[in-house]
Amino acid sequence: MSTKHSTSLKVLIFACLFFVSLGYKAEKDPLHKRVFTLMVAEVKEGTAPAKKPVTDKLSFKDGKLFSDFLYDKFQYKWLKYRINKDSIYTDSTDTEVRLLEIESTTTDEANQTVIINFVVQEWDLDGSIKITKNDKLKKAFDITGREKGGKPVKAKKKKKKVVEVIDGEGEQKRE
Repeated sequence: MSTKHSTSLKVLIFACLFFVSLGYKAEKDPLHKRVFTLMVAEVKEGTAPAKKPVTDKLSFKDGKLFSDFLYDKFQYKWLKYRINKDSIYTDSTDTEVRLLEIESTTTDEANQTVIINFVVQEWDLDGSIKITKNDKLKKAFDITGREKGGKPVKAKKKKKKVVEVIDGEGEQKRE
């Protein structure tokens, strides 16, 4: 075999191994590529929301979140977030539910800080957004929402059927 052929064979094998290793890449965080539709309501201290809630879209990708509302109002782009709690529990209907507690904090050049805290239970999201300037609360919002596309369909368990066959001779067979 010539060196030209052996070199191209080595490159081909390396490329195949590289692409196979990409397939076995570690799992992304549980929010990766998920999109939630939200209702954002401004909250004033001690009173009910004065204005009608605003709709928002919250997207997650590679450990960052993007809110259309935060971008339009405060020019915050992709914000890094941290998962503080990731647990699975069984609810009253014997269904496993995944619970995620998320936190994101970012300060810009004008010393304005956004603090986002929320909880995701399966496809529902509930939490708050606080905007502070020089460590004094400027605005506060309550957020509630649901994953875009709605509740996922659960696979049904198949039940085995028991069939008894009676021969002409009176013998029973089970299948």
